[in-house]
Parts: sequence; structure tokens; C-alpha cells
Amino acid sequence: MLPETTIVIAAYNEEKRLPETLTKIQAYLAATNLHAEIVVVDDGSTDNTASMVRALSEGMRGLRLISYPRNRGKGYALRKGVLSSQGRLVLVTDADLSTPIEELETLRPHLSSHGHHIAIGSRALPLSEIVEAQPPWRRGMSRLFNGIVKVLVIDGFKDTQCGFKLFTGEVARSLFHKARIDRFAYDVEILALARNHGYRVAEVPIKWKNSTASKVRPVLDSVQMLSDLVKIRMVTIGRKQGAAYAPVDCPDRSSANP
Repeated sequence: MLPETTIVIAAYNEEKRLPETLTKIQAYLAATNLHAEIVVVDDGSTDNTASMVRALSEGMRGLRLISYPRNRGKGYALRKGVLSSQGRLVLVTDADLSTPIEELETLRPHLSSHGHHIAIGSRALPLSEIVEAQPPWRRGMSRLFNGIVKVLVIDGFKDTQCGFKLFTGEVARSLFHKARIDRFAYDVEILALARNHGYRVAEVPIKWKNSTASKVRPVLDSVQMLSDLVKIRMVTIGRKQGAAYAPVDCPDRSSANP
């Protein structure tokens, strides 16, 4: 029997954080009786991430590992995981669970009954709940990046970079098959591809907490992301077909800013 949902996690040197993350996900799946698989993609870690996941998989049903020796980037890792997925729905989420796994319940209705193909978590909508904000310099970088994204690639989204995104399985596998960006700007490419192909995307306020152990390197990753945005622009320009976009505010959220 194929899983209802595939949860894909890219992991680079996450031996310390992943056990708690996977335990929380397993507890959620058990409590909700959700038939799911968890795919952890070890992105060339130099610590014991792979061996730890293998050990945990012996006691966690549906947990499997994809591993390779060289670090290729978050976009590459998620692409490997999504293309191996079997679920009717595919959720990509961060290894630190900055967005609690329970927020899947916030995104899922937009695919099941609202007619969207993709629902993306957002930290920047009026009803987003920010438990712990990023430091000011990170917020400034995020705003600058989002501004460049709007000018160069795709407009209409408040937050392209939140790591919590839900897709129908067919759409996820189709988009990630076409994707080529290997590092942190992969989100922008996926959303640009979605718009080009006419898929409906809902941007949904979620609960989010900043992780102090972020793997982002401010200078190097910023340069890489800008370079990737130019590549995405070159590939997607002239091919936009105007997918429907719908920001969503859920009434049970308190107001906060990222």
C-alpha cells in the first residue's frame, strides 16, 4: 500500500538535531494515524548523520535513507528525495522542524478541498505566528532577497524561502524533475516552474521558530543565491503562463512579523 504522504528532509551534518525531529514526526504520525513515509537525504554529511538514520530506521516504520558522499546542496538533496517519493502528497520540511510538523494540518486543506496544487508555509503574512524571530541582520537579508526575487524572477509571494511546503505528489515529482538549482534558491525555481505550468499555489500563514544552528553562510550563500536567481531568470523569462496565486489568512492565527 502506497503512503498517503511522503515527508522529505534534507540533512547535512544533522546527527544532533535529527533524532528529536524524527521522534516528533513519528509521534505525530501515530497520533493522527497518517500512513506516511519519511525520506531523509544525507547530503554528503561528514558526521554520523547517515549511520544515525540507519539505526533509527530499525525502529521507525516508513523511515528510509538516501545518502551520497559529496555535499551537493539543499536543492539537490530535496530533488533526490522528492523523485524517490511514493506519497499522494509530498511535504518538504527542514531538519530542525522550525515549522512544527503539526502545521501539515494547516496546509493540507488547501490541496484537498480548496483546489490548489501546492501550499507553501509563510512567515510573512499578517497571521503568521513567529515564536522566535530571526536576528535583525537575517531579517534584513531576507527582505533584500525577496525584493530581488520579485524584480528578477517571480512576484506575488511574501515568503518564498520558508522550508515547509506541501505538494500533490504528481506535481512535486514533475516540478522537481525539471528543477536544476542545487542550493538554497531552489524554492524560487520550484515556484517559478509552478507558475509557468499553471499550477495553483496557496501561501499560508504558519507557526515558525528561528533555529540558532542555521547552516546558512551569509556571504557565500548570498552570492550563490544571487547567481542562481540570474540562472532561474534566464531559464524562465518569456515562459510565464500566469498560474493562479492565493495568499491565505487563517482566522485562528495571532498577528506577528518574521
